[in-house]
Amino acid sequence: MKKIFFLALFAVALTSNFSNAQSKSGFGIGIIIGEPTGVSFKSWLDSKSAIDGAAAWSFVNNGSFHVHADYLRHSNLESTSGGELNFHYGIGGRLKAKSNNSSDDARIGARIPLGIDYNFTSEPLELFLEVAPVLDFTPKTDFTFNGAIGIRYYLH
Repeated sequence: MKKIFFLALFAVALTSNFSNAQSKSGFGIGIIIGEPTGVSFKSWLDSKSAIDGAAAWSFVNNGSFHVHADYLRHSNLESTSGGELNFHYGIGGRLKAKSNNSSDDARIGARIPLGIDYNFTSEPLELFLEVAPVLDFTPKTDFTFNGAIGIRYYLH
């Protein structure tokens, strides 16, 4: 049900006529839905780079708390009067821990996020879709993927 709600919100956002200006600056906060699902943030460093992350819940393997932070670079794919479509890529890290606080269940790894984001020209909103290969280093070496869709509202 949550996915249907978010897809409806995404469709409304793409077809709406907004009135406030959005630039690639400031701090954005929103939601991320997928693997993981939770709260997402992004802080622009300049017009081409940003730091993003999430504090979220992973539903894989009986669930666990997930935190990640990434450095991102952006390349413009297309600009229109309504907004800007960008490709982003980067590198970061993640910590994933079971709720029972067992050190055996804690995973620490590196992420390589790849995705697209749409920044609206007239509204402080960003929609994004991301896939991130993850290489866990502890407690054992393991390769997995994160993938999610999300929306952020920018505070200026």
